[in-house]
Amino acid sequence: MALTLVLVIATIGGYAYYRYLDSGIDRRPFNVGKSRPPETGALNVLLVGSDSREGDNKKYGPQSQHLGERTDTIMLLHISPNRDNATMISFPRDSMVLVPECQGRNGGVLPAGIKQINAAFNEGGIECTARTLESLTNIKINHFVKVDFTGFKGIVDAIGGIEICLPKPVNDPKAKLVLDAGKHVVKGEQALGYVRTRYALGDGSDLSRIQRQQVFLQQVMKKITDGGLLTDPAGLNDFLRAATKSVTVDEGLTLERMLEIANSVRGMTAKELKGITVPTEPWPQDKNRVQFAQPAARDFFENVRNDVEVTKAPTPGKSSAPAVKREQVRLQVLNATGEEGKALQVADALAAQGFVVAQVGNAAPTPTTTIRYAKKDAADGPAYGDAVAARLSKDKRTPVEGKVKATVSQPYTAKTPPAKMPKGPVIQLVIGKDWPGVRVLSAIPDSLKDKVVDTSTNPCL
Repeated sequence: MALTLVLVIATIGGYAYYRYLDSGIDRRPFNVGKSRPPETGALNVLLVGSDSREGDNKKYGPQSQHLGERTDTIMLLHISPNRDNATMISFPRDSMVLVPECQGRNGGVLPAGIKQINAAFNEGGIECTARTLESLTNIKINHFVKVDFTGFKGIVDAIGGIEICLPKPVNDPKAKLVLDAGKHVVKGEQALGYVRTRYALGDGSDLSRIQRQQVFLQQVMKKITDGGLLTDPAGLNDFLRAATKSVTVDEGLTLERMLEIANSVRGMTAKELKGITVPTEPWPQDKNRVQFAQPAARDFFENVRNDVEVTKAPTPGKSSAPAVKREQVRLQVLNATGEEGKALQVADALAAQGFVVAQVGNAAPTPTTTIRYAKKDAADGPAYGDAVAARLSKDKRTPVEGKVKATVSQPYTAKTPPAKMPKGPVIQLVIGKDWPGVRVLSAIPDSLKDKVVDTSTNPCL
């Protein structure tokens, strides 16, 4: 919703429409407790799918009415402080973890103990779930969004359905999914059945189902951001009306807050969204349960807290490295923002990533950050400039020919001098007022790299 609200309010109807949307959202208190992880500037949203059988969900199990709600889907959407990438972290429902002391749904105190992770939601609701995840990850959760069966169907229907791909025919009475092999556009019950089915596809595990759910959400993101919805006021209106009526959120996730988020992520598209499942291993006491694999899970959570970007493992036989390595690039970093010390700050960040910074200085103020090479280096300058462009956040910038004159320049002394001075062209990085920041290096554990789900993942799972 946040990705669409700015445009909607600008094109459909201003303040009255804004308030109309606001009135359709169910908001609840969200008190996780006093002892919490620190703020880092990132945005972390807890996403859960509820199997409540109340109201319109009665048909999915009338015998379960008035028995509360459970969840088989627990995800944490992490958006980096620069708002240039998003990581969708899935927690397998079969994970055995230490659930901290929580207040139960009935008002009593739930003692701490080793439990299946979805017991936190079953017994203590969304606040206990958030408290459990914060204790496991040391990542502060800012907001929550809960969607039930009927709400999920409404959102998918409002965007015209989602294309899926089945590797084989499926007949799953429990998930109410009967489809032939191949590609299908699913809505309503079929869409819900696809994300719920477990034993009819893959290896029958919850881990396999999670991967399909992540692929499905990739397709939803793509449909919203790249599929024309943002330029279709009528379709956008239908989507937002369905979305606001389909979710329960925390009281802090006001429309004003959504607009703030929207402004910060408005350039993000599906390609910046990556899915990851927390690394697990069999739980010794029960082969049907899993536990977080260490140190891989601990390292992953630390990387997320430090906003280390998640990168997909390279395709066998192909290199994911740039044509020119970072240590081959000499840089002159010029500050054209007017902000004191900016050149040195950026030089330190790039030097830490292996670039050889030769000089820092200032240039005439400019609104736009550019990567430049000398005219005499027209043959190989673009390749060296691309190595720099790959390390800047947000949209990739194309290196341009011709350097600007520095108003002041001085040698840069690296904290760790390079092993040898490269002989290639000197690339000029001119920092404009739109400076996007430097992407952090990836240090995702090898155990996770083949589990990244992104827009290039084969949807026929």
